[in-house]
Amino acid sequence: MPTTNSRRWIYAATSLAVAALAAASAAAYGLARGSSGAGSARRHSAPALAPIHGKYAPKIRPANFVRKIDNPYWPLKPGTTFHYRGVRGKTPQVDNETVTHKTKKILGIDSVVVADTVSQHGSPIERTSDWYAQDRWGNVWYMGELALEKKHGHFVKASDSWKSGVNGGKPGIIMPGHPRPGDAYRQEYFPPGKALDEAHVLSLHGTATVPYGGRHTGLLVTSEYSPLEPQTEQKYYEHGTGELMEKVVKGHHEAFRLVGVTH
Repeated sequence: MPTTNSRRWIYAATSLAVAALAAASAAAYGLARGSSGAGSARRHSAPALAPIHGKYAPKIRPANFVRKIDNPYWPLKPGTTFHYRGVRGKTPQVDNETVTHKTKKILGIDSVVVADTVSQHGSPIERTSDWYAQDRWGNVWYMGELALEKKHGHFVKASDSWKSGVNGGKPGIIMPGHPRPGDAYRQEYFPPGKALDEAHVLSLHGTATVPYGGRHTGLLVTSEYSPLEPQTEQKYYEHGTGELMEKVVKGHHEAFRLVGVTH
């Protein structure tokens, strides 16, 4: 049996070995995620990658993107449908957003297709295909959209439809990988169609009450607006679920709340 001093030496050596192994594992994980500390995190944050000031020229490299969108605030699992009910002006509407199993190649990246249908009085009035992709730092990029509006009984392409790499369209970030209060980032960039949405992170401790699950706390709250439109919208996201609620806080009356999630 070792003496007391020997046992102490063995314990200290073992502790140092465990600590070294843990540090090595952490470093390996950081390299696997494309991170090398706080400096790297700042370089790959939403404000750095999709800035709202200056010339906008996001650097998009397909090798930096992953196949699965699993950002906890914006999880897009194929086969999932998010069901929302709300009002636009004085008219009740229903909004169903389905994460399809389809992808669309944009800028060399397989982007997930989300089918968004807005209905009024039981009939669809808007049909949109949104395209998203996630980089290896967890940021979810908005790659474009094909929006169709119902006019005179027929669906026509909306002027703010756009696609990254076409006619000056450039992707923005719809959800940061690591949102922090004060972060500001561009969500889309297509001047010809006046698609210039920007967002700011307001809080990570928001509260909202919706039909799906009642009262929720600890929510990510963002403020979204376009410099070309006189309205501001707030959105509430729950970690592990996604968007719970959105409402216009400046401008016309509009609000939608999550009523269910199906798979």
